[in-house]
Amino acid sequence: MDVMGGMMLWMTIWGVVGLALLVGLGVVVVRAVRPGSRASQVPWADSPEEILRRRYAAGELDEDEYFRRSSGLRD
Repeated sequence: MDVMGGMMLWMTIWGVVGLALLVGLGVVVVRAVRPGSRASQVPWADSPEEILRRRYAAGELDEDEYFRRSSGLRD
């Protein structure tokens, strides 16, 4: 195998590796932004009203506290 043949082999290998990395990156990005995916459902993406409702439903807040905080969010 001459020098040019060896260079072509390495260029082909690195080309395939680079293409695989780009495809993998594309798959990760698509899965992260697709609606309904686990990655797009981050806890801090919920609205303050939704967090307040969830805390009230879980019993962390009593009714008075819920309505006080709810009216504070509307202001």
